[in-house]
Amino acid sequence: MTGVHHHVHDPIARAVIESAADAIVAVDQRHRVTVWNPAAERMFGWSAKEMVGRVPPIVPDELKAEHNAVQERLLTRRPGEGENGQISIATRRFHQDGRLIDVRIDTSLLKDPTGAPLGWVGVYHPVEDDEIVQHHMAERARLVRRLNDIVADLNAELDLAVVLDRITTALIELTGADAGGFVRIEGDRLRLVSMTGLPEHMRGTTADLRSSLVGELLRSGKTVKLATGERRLGDLIWSELPGLHTIALGLSYLQNKPYGALYALFSGRKVGHMELELLELLAGHAGVAVGNAVAYAEVVRQRAHERAVIDSSADGIAVLDHDLVVRQWNPAAHTLTGIPPEDALGRPLPFDMPALGEMLTFRLESGIWLNVLAAEIEETGELVLDFRDVSEAKALEEAKDLFLATTSHELRTPITVVQGFASTLVNRWDKLTDADRRAAVATIAERAQSLGRLVEHLLLGSRAGADELPVTIETFDLRRVLEGVVAGFRSLSPLHQVELEIAADLPFARGDAMATDIVLGQLLENAFKYSPDGGTVRVRARPEGSDLVVTVVDEGVGIAPGDHERIFERFVQGEAGDRRRFGGIGLGLYIVKRLTEAQGGTISAHAAQANRDAFHTMSRKVGTSVTTISTRGEPEVRPGAVTTSDPASGTKGTCMRLVLRRAG
Repeated sequence: MTGVHHHVHDPIARAVIESAADAIVAVDQRHRVTVWNPAAERMFGWSAKEMVGRVPPIVPDELKAEHNAVQERLLTRRPGEGENGQISIATRRFHQDGRLIDVRIDTSLLKDPTGAPLGWVGVYHPVEDDEIVQHHMAERARLVRRLNDIVADLNAELDLAVVLDRITTALIELTGADAGGFVRIEGDRLRLVSMTGLPEHMRGTTADLRSSLVGELLRSGKTVKLATGERRLGDLIWSELPGLHTIALGLSYLQNKPYGALYALFSGRKVGHMELELLELLAGHAGVAVGNAVAYAEVVRQRAHERAVIDSSADGIAVLDHDLVVRQWNPAAHTLTGIPPEDALGRPLPFDMPALGEMLTFRLESGIWLNVLAAEIEETGELVLDFRDVSEAKALEEAKDLFLATTSHELRTPITVVQGFASTLVNRWDKLTDADRRAAVATIAERAQSLGRLVEHLLLGSRAGADELPVTIETFDLRRVLEGVVAGFRSLSPLHQVELEIAADLPFARGDAMATDIVLGQLLENAFKYSPDGGTVRVRARPEGSDLVVTVVDEGVGIAPGDHERIFERFVQGEAGDRRRFGGIGLGLYIVKRLTEAQGGTISAHAAQANRDAFHTMSRKVGTSVTTISTRGEPEVRPGAVTTSDPASGTKGTCMRLVLRRAG
């Protein structure tokens, strides 16, 4: 039994099909066999029973684009176009035993009485030596070879814009189209990203995907489509090509998803199945080429991103290859180690490398402490080293250790004294004279006062470190604050004399009076502390532009070069000279700096003599009245005067310069 009886109802037609010498195969619109005559059984080896209702497995993969092109061309052919409504091609098909058969196929469109398409019918003839067939096969082979060359050229190019431009240029060459373009699918829109033969202003224009020909093609489930002059041509890029009569388009896929579509526009020559086949093949290869370019662009973008992250990192980063040779060395690595990239790249790591996942801390010759961590990139086997400057943390750690030791000492001494004198009073009260008892109580009070100042420093230091120092910015009388602070130090030391010089025209200050009181008190306390042999402490205040400048100058041990900024850090004291022997926890000047800055002011330390020279010059230039208040005398006003009791120029001393904001 053949597949003719069930589908062909006219007895004569059935007899003709069954007795035909040529193989006749008909398929419906889903490409399933409806007719498979005896000659088809003889030509291909499959029986009608095996084939009817199935998609025949006779088309080689490399010829499916050609097969689809012929069927699409017949669907879109206008009445009267072509030769007897059929397309004839020379090609190859599979036999059941796997060998390829050279055949010539005459394919026609099957229609019902109303003209609606039902499918296709092909008449297969064995190919014999004739010039037409040979010429057709030779031309097809030439175009396929050219297509292969184009595809190789496309796959070698990695710039996406260049790839798309070459695709449209190749489309014109292979199909003879009058114009071409590539549209990219962007969500529910199409964007024209490449074109040839169309006005330049159209590049980048967009259109709705759903209502476009690409949308129709996607919904059809096919990969190629023809639209002729009888169909709607009002798509994205067609309106500006005069004489347009046919559009051919093929889908390009990227990672199995529609990426875009390749268009060939014809306003002159007619379109055949060969052009449609080449368009489908080129569109398919375009997806591969575009995929390569997109993947390369992503790699470049990712590497640029990684490079930017590495270069902008504050940590030093080095990348080592399998041989532990440095291949990347970021700017921070140069900054931290002092080794420029040209001296690091291509060479072994210039310091010891830690074990993977472990932290190594060591000190460079420059004095910088580094924490180094190593990790492996599993995909490449490379090693990444991250090294961070922890010098500040190490210094803070050492300062904290010193702080704990110093604080313990500072607390132990007064507590021991208090405990000792308290025990003496308890155990020997009746045996002590009244004078001895008063002296013991006075000592306990003095030590308790020292403990109170120490606790206050600790509290203020803690608040300063947490940025919680309370200040109230308002206008206050700096003169009154200065006079009050100086008066409080009058009786503290018989070895020290305090002189206060205030410019007669000193305006009000803008800041916090209480915070300024603490700052000045700490500065005077330091001046006394670091002048163990006594001497004069000069406190001066004057306007200077929009600021108020207060200086506290002593005749003490001074500050070693290089420590003038460090002494304002937490837990730090000057290490040179005799300063370490005076004790303390290194919080006083830290608190001074934070309280001053909280008011919008500044504090700095200088050598005493340089400041005295500058002050003398300023006083003579300004010529203002100066009020001098001595802890051992009465105030007096001397126009344009400065103190004449400066010690010899060889005196060390320290000048603390406080700058506050002027009110108004």
